[in-house]
Order: sequence, then structure tokens, then C-alpha cells
Amino acid sequence: MMIWFFGFVLVACLLALAVIDFKTMFLPDILTLPLGVVGLLFATWQNALLAGFIGMLVGYTGLVTLELAYKRLRGVDGLGRGDAKLLAAGGAWCGWYGLSFILLIASFSGLVHALILSRTVKNPKNQKIPFGPHLALGIFLSWLALFVLR
Repeated sequence: MMIWFFGFVLVACLLALAVIDFKTMFLPDILTLPLGVVGLLFATWQNALLAGFIGMLVGYTGLVTLELAYKRLRGVDGLGRGDAKLLAAGGAWCGWYGLSFILLIASFSGLVHALILSRTVKNPKNQKIPFGPHLALGIFLSWLALFVLR
């Protein structure tokens, strides 16, 4: 029964974050940070607090490192700090071992999104794509596979 409570909280927050990021290109801390805290509570309930904490740390630092490297190489922002906070929350929910699945799913769906835009938008090079909805999809599918469908 508890898994359904956690699942509802996760889906509700991820859906809200995906819609907000899609519309505004912004992931608010008021949703990403509590999502990470509840993720650590879920990890505690799963007896995997250390895996959740490592997942948060690696998820956040990994995307911040990528963000800074991209900005240094290209001179423009490629990722926002909200994406790093959302991946950190995903790491709390799925553990460090779920991060690769989250990023694989998010990257693939983001690529499909970019390909669709390249076929439908007149000047796709100037089109920005929010990564939050893709991270949300990756987090949900990874969590589902790791904890619900196992």
C-alpha cells in the first residue's frame, strides 16, 4: 500500500515539473527539492538510503559538471541547474544504479523530440528543448522498472 502513496507523489511531482518546464524552460526548486527529500524517505523505506544519497550526489554533480563544461566549450548555456536538481531527485528515488537508465531514457526521448522539431520547425537550430520532461519520463520509467515491476 505504501508503494502506491510514494508512486502518487512521484508521478504528481514529475508531471507538474514536466509541464512547467515545457511551458517555461524552468524547474522550480519548490518542487525539485522536496521531491528529492521524499525520494530519500522512499529510499529509507526500501532500506537503500545510502544508494539514494549517492544517487543524489552523483546525479547533481554529474549534470552540473556537464553544464559547466558545455558552457565553457560553447559559450552558451546548454543545461540549467534545475535539470541537475531533478536528476538528483531521480537519484534519490532510483539509487545510483538507476541514474544510467534515467539518463539513457531521457537522452533518447530528447533526441526523438529534437528530430521531430527538426522536421516541423522552420529554423530548428534556434529552438531550445526543455530537458526536464525527458528526465521526468526517465525517472518514472526507471522507478517503475526498479521498484514496481520487479
